[in-house]
Amino acid sequence: MVSARRGAGKLGCLFSLLIAVTVAYFAVNIGEVYWHFYQFEDAMQQQVRFAASRTNDTIVRHLRAKADSLGLPEDAGRVRVRRGRREITIWAEYTEHVELPLFVRELHFTPRADGAL
Repeated sequence: MVSARRGAGKLGCLFSLLIAVTVAYFAVNIGEVYWHFYQFEDAMQQQVRFAASRTNDTIVRHLRAKADSLGLPEDAGRVRVRRGRREITIWAEYTEHVELPLFVRELHFTPRADGAL
């Protein structure tokens, strides 16, 4: 015996799939912003590791180039370096704008790296 099938199950599945794709799309947008932050902070850590053989100007120049290559806002290029007798600190501050449904979210980032010379 064969019974008739209703189409309601397929429509519910399609709606769930649409919701999942929408969530994934916005998650990728937000994830990309955080990924760039982590890459920039990693570049700062690398500069800290080699700071004993580099000048502050060289460090700033490298990090500005990295911020530019990542497409970070102009504020990210305002890298600051504080060098003590035995330690170094590198940091910057910038804000990214992420477009979400019905509003724009501003995310403030402060990448920082500290280390011994």
